[in-house]
Amino acid sequence: MDSRSPTPSPNQFSLDWSDNEAIDRIVEQRLAERFEAESFHWRLRLVVIETIMMGLLVAIAGTFLGQPIMMVARATLIVAGSCLATGLLLLSLSAGTAKLLSRLRARIGT
Repeated sequence: MDSRSPTPSPNQFSLDWSDNEAIDRIVEQRLAERFEAESFHWRLRLVVIETIMMGLLVAIAGTFLGQPIMMVARATLIVAGSCLATGLLLLSLSAGTAKLLSRLRARIGT
């Protein structure tokens, strides 16, 4: 085995490993960006799951109550569509508010 330490490439970003605070800041920034992107996807998944569950709930309830199939299908579509629309609206409003707050924090400097 070669006991020499590897020589960094001239194109490689030089990082002072003795500065633990700088490394922590870089890692925290990358994790925050990753988690922010993943949180949007998880919220979108929850909205879709909620839409499916509400649609199935209306369809099952209408079927058990003996309602006509077309009326149950129409009610299912209306409930699922409105659930999806309000979920997407809430998701976009929360994402917009988060971006606005992050811009305000950056502008204030906190």
